[in-house]
Amino acid sequence: MADTSSARTGEARASAIEDIPSFVAEGNEDTLLALLENPAIEERHLVMILQRYDIPASVPTAIAAKVKWIASESVRLHLATNPKTPRRTALTLVRQLYLFDLVRLSLLPSTPAEIKRLAEEVIITRVPQIPIGEKLTLARRGPSRVAGAILAEGHVQAVKLALANAFLSEGQVLKVIANPATPARVISAIAQHPKWSIQYNVRVGLLRNAHTPPPSVLAFLPNITLRDLRDVVVLENIPVHAKRYMEKELARRQGSAANESR
Repeated sequence: MADTSSARTGEARASAIEDIPSFVAEGNEDTLLALLENPAIEERHLVMILQRYDIPASVPTAIAAKVKWIASESVRLHLATNPKTPRRTALTLVRQLYLFDLVRLSLLPSTPAEIKRLAEEVIITRVPQIPIGEKLTLARRGPSRVAGAILAEGHVQAVKLALANAFLSEGQVLKVIANPATPARVISAIAQHPKWSIQYNVRVGLLRNAHTPPPSVLAFLPNITLRDLRDVVVLENIPVHAKRYMEKELARRQGSAANESR
């Protein structure tokens, strides 16, 4: 058995280029490591290997050790995606990826959570310098945290696209609303959006924001619980007109409660 295994690794090391895929399919650790020494191996073969998530950590480690191989964007991407790639190596490679490979990485279900989060953070740090065309693309189909960061910037075209992004979460919208640096036009867009303006938590968040348009404040008040209304009305940043609306709504409800108790 040992002789057979040794013979197979020897074949992998010297096989012709057309036979390399069959060795990759075997998935044997010794065979794959021997295959990496084959002078005929190409980038596409490395990608085939890294698309296997059942390989031992020694294989991606060996691939990452070759400077000529990690010079390839595709190899870097697949190394970062493969859960068997050593954590430190994967984290280093993520920072070297191109923008839309970072987006792909962050959206792949198979990407380890820590790698996905770092990919999003790298994208977010680049947002201010990203050309508007690419920024609009990110607003439309980027991951939730990225869409939220672009939304918070307030670019007119990007705001509409980010709010319609299927990945944008309520948590990110609430984060944007709670940020005092968020432009008034963004708050107004959220308050008038057909999807987000009907979410209860978003409505409460908007009532807490000084930039929420008066018509939206009036529209939201009847559906806010008495407890939340009392919490919001005492906030110092609430504009005078909004506070007046809230106080009237409180008085109306208290009057109704008094009438019902008689």
